[in-house]
Amino acid sequence: MSVQIIMRDGVPEYAVLPWDEYQKLVGAQGPSTAVPAAVYSPATLPRFDDLAVIREAKGMSQDALARSAGISPVYLNLIESGERDPGEPIRRALARALEIEGGSSKRER
Repeated sequence: MSVQIIMRDGVPEYAVLPWDEYQKLVGAQGPSTAVPAAVYSPATLPRFDDLAVIREAKGMSQDALARSAGISPVYLNLIESGERDPGEPIRRALARALEIEGGSSKRER
């Protein structure tokens, strides 16, 4: 597998791989609404600055996720863009709506 790691401040931030290899990863998991392991691994809690990636991998729109979490789409957009850091109750609601175990209690960087 040929993966390019993009770093920020000495910390891996993104992994980029060819589309066909991504499709193999997703296809190996079978049809599912689960977030592909390439995007989210239960070994690491979700980072809320990756929320848009996780949401898109689950096939959810901002409106649908906001409605499920009980917040406004405008507030969700602010969270996804990094302009707002949600409190613990909203983090838990977002994790539940995305069917992710737990939720990071601190914003990881």
